[in-house]
Amino acid sequence: MSKVHLKINGLNVEAEAGSTILEAAKAAGIRIPTLCYLKGVTASGACRVCTVEIKNVRSLGAACVYPVAENMEVFTHSQRAIDARRNTVELILSNHSKDCLSCIRNQNCELQALAQEVNVRDQAFAGEKTKPTYDDVAPGIVRDTTKCVLCGRCVETCKNVQGLGILDFQERGFKTSVGPVFNKSFSEVNCMQCGQCINVCPVGALCEKEEIHEVIQALNDPTKHVVVQTAPAVRASLGEEFGNPIGTRVTGKMVASLRRIGFDRVFDTNYAADLTIMEEGTEFLHRVAEKGTLPMITSCSPGWVRYLEFEYPDLIPNLSTCKSPHMMFGAILKSYYAKTKGIDPKDVVVVSIMPCIAKKSEKVREENKVNGLQDVDHVLTTRELGRLIKIYGIDFNNLPDEDYDHDMFGEYSGAGVIFGVTGGVMEAALRTVAVKLTGEELTDVNFYGVRGVEGVKEATLNLAGMEVKVAVAHSMSLAKPLLDEIRAGTSPYAFIEIMGCPGGCINGGGQSIVNASVRNALGVNFMKLRAKTLYDEDISMPHRQSHKNTQIQALYDNFLHEPCGHRSHELLHTHYTQKPRFK
Repeated sequence: MSKVHLKINGLNVEAEAGSTILEAAKAAGIRIPTLCYLKGVTASGACRVCTVEIKNVRSLGAACVYPVAENMEVFTHSQRAIDARRNTVELILSNHSKDCLSCIRNQNCELQALAQEVNVRDQAFAGEKTKPTYDDVAPGIVRDTTKCVLCGRCVETCKNVQGLGILDFQERGFKTSVGPVFNKSFSEVNCMQCGQCINVCPVGALCEKEEIHEVIQALNDPTKHVVVQTAPAVRASLGEEFGNPIGTRVTGKMVASLRRIGFDRVFDTNYAADLTIMEEGTEFLHRVAEKGTLPMITSCSPGWVRYLEFEYPDLIPNLSTCKSPHMMFGAILKSYYAKTKGIDPKDVVVVSIMPCIAKKSEKVREENKVNGLQDVDHVLTTRELGRLIKIYGIDFNNLPDEDYDHDMFGEYSGAGVIFGVTGGVMEAALRTVAVKLTGEELTDVNFYGVRGVEGVKEATLNLAGMEVKVAVAHSMSLAKPLLDEIRAGTSPYAFIEIMGCPGGCINGGGQSIVNASVRNALGVNFMKLRAKTLYDEDISMPHRQSHKNTQIQALYDNFLHEPCGHRSHELLHTHYTQKPRFK
């Protein structure tokens, strides 16, 4: 690619032809503040925070969209550029809620940081504010337009990453707002509740619906036996809430903090991930043997399940009937565990620590109840757990590492660990399905062809003389072509894994928020850092296949009897229904 030569703040800079002033400045080590810009998601120049002065050009230009040109001279911090930038931020703040101290994004707010960077101290503009909307009706997502800065990141993410487009700009001028069609609630439209809009929001206009205080009430109720389980991806992100680098594994400190908070038992959802593989792998084998509906598609991502029910209800028969791992665990805790411990199931409170917003809607689905009880009572995101630990005054980084409780459900395999990354469920399933089909142990349990956080992965495997084609997709924009193939009857696959979020659970809507400056610098590498944490743990495990988990074997021997048997179907499987796209 050809090069362009320009000057930025008097410095000679060489940039790629077709690149922007923002990209050229970054490569030269010059920081230009931004707000709406998010690499790979949106570059509209809408907020005008990145305005720069260009020699012999009358108007200031938005650096995030302004292309470089030969012999161009740019001034990123001239008096004119600084004044314009400050005025822009002051205007944004004039229509912004001022409850910073109590805001969920306090000290992790891009607007707050921007105001400090451009040295805004006073309220330069005061007057009428845009009519607010506060929507907390949906199970997982809360929208507060008093904090919205109209950056459009959520709009572009929903449209281009998830292929849904339920969010858009509404009205014009001073009345402009962002929300679902006709300003409806998230609960009234075809929202998959993935929470990716929250992850890209620079402020507190979008956030998860908190359940922290309900959990605290349960912990302080002496009649309740409160059990907590943690999803595999949480350990790869929670440390970021306490200033640790992205990808720091904090499993031991997480367990130690949960014990100090007062949970009666601390378990790992990885155990239930192994259980899911036993059920899902058996279901797949049954479908192959009995010429059932193929391709079978994984069902452990509730955001993806919601998407299917809204957008592709005709493909519901392709979906595995397995509940997701944490819901399976909840069902076992309120049946087998409660009976073994002599506890009334109504007094067992199950709390799931999840990287996912959609788990909050999943836990209240009527289809998932057993004997009138929810499998899981409360779901806290990774971020909520971070806040809960701080509420209890725990010095997280200086805690000793502790192990999960080992009675009954303490064992898990490496296959359970990698559930947290895209391709992990498929790889875990193949590690067991291959053995069941061939009757022979694998010499290598690694299925590298389904790994990676970029694009759709495909693999063709020869198992017991049978050619099995599989595919892995993460995010609905990547999944849609696979679904269209199934609908058209042209899909070549027997088994498909679909995760609702880009990268899988490691980048779930409830994970620690990676601010735009870091995302813009790292690209998808922040996901790879978290994924490496899980793959490293997988390698370190004594068993890396779900069927080798001895406590799973004991569960079948003592209670479930067989995968996909009568009791398993009562407790661990569910069904799905078409949902109206709008209410």
